[in-house]
Amino acid sequence: MSTATVVRAKSRRSNSNTKTQTRAAWFMIAPAFVLFLLFMAAPIFYTLFISFQRTKVSGLFGGTRETIWVGFQNYVNSFDSEFLASVVRVLGYGCILVPVMLGLALTFALLLDSPRTRSKTFSRVAIFLPFAVPAVISSLLWGFLYLPSVSPFSYILNTFGIQSPNVLGPDVITFAIANIGIWGGTGFNMIVIYTSLKAIPSDIYEAARIDGCSERQIALRIKIPIVMPAIIMTFLFSMIATLQVFAEPMTLKPMTNTISSTWSPLMKIYRDAFQNSDIYSAAATSVIVAVGTLAISYFFLAVVQKRAFGQEER
Repeated sequence: MSTATVVRAKSRRSNSNTKTQTRAAWFMIAPAFVLFLLFMAAPIFYTLFISFQRTKVSGLFGGTRETIWVGFQNYVNSFDSEFLASVVRVLGYGCILVPVMLGLALTFALLLDSPRTRSKTFSRVAIFLPFAVPAVISSLLWGFLYLPSVSPFSYILNTFGIQSPNVLGPDVITFAIANIGIWGGTGFNMIVIYTSLKAIPSDIYEAARIDGCSERQIALRIKIPIVMPAIIMTFLFSMIATLQVFAEPMTLKPMTNTISSTWSPLMKIYRDAFQNSDIYSAAATSVIVAVGTLAISYFFLAVVQKRAFGQEER
């Protein structure tokens, strides 16, 4: 058998193996791809489709109903005073939540990475555990702690003759909701940053200590700059979660009159879709929130990349 024949046989065998592996790969990802099309892509396109429609009622006593094409009218109507006020409230909520939560996450991660820290396993679990509690459950727990009639903190303050503050009042309700998000989200962000810290080679720390750096200097000048990509990622995730806040104010709403049905954009979407039966306006508002979230995320990443490239050129 000639050399050329052997080479062609090996080539055909290799191509056959490659095709077999390709078919196996497609077979394995097919269920996930089908589920994505059914439960992610299809609802998105359907929402986009109905956001350009509206139900027209003609005749007396709600006689004839027909679905008509209205173009961008639903989008124009979505920018009402309630929606703009909800956006402002959520931005204020984010200004409280994101810096405090990420600051605590970074602090806890640095403390756990310190060689002087003891009981690291217990501390990691204790800090991460609130993240495992569903948002609705944690909101209920904190809601009962906020209510003066059932709160143990109010009972202790009243015992000493101190009037307990109304945490669910209009002046501090944003802080009360942000506190729930901070309690539940700090652990997850801490784990992300702590994992990045553990990936740093120990030789860098040893060289810094030989040069006379203290643990504080190592944290500020070595650890934080190296884990900055992880901090940026957690900031992006936290910002997206802030724009989509829903469970916390929705759960606290029956406990106080200071949270309206349009406190956040998603609450307004829920009210329009399931209480006012206006699914077309809700669809348009959903698209606006999604596009706004995408735009803010893209702008933030563009600014970060521009600054990173500028520092590299220097």
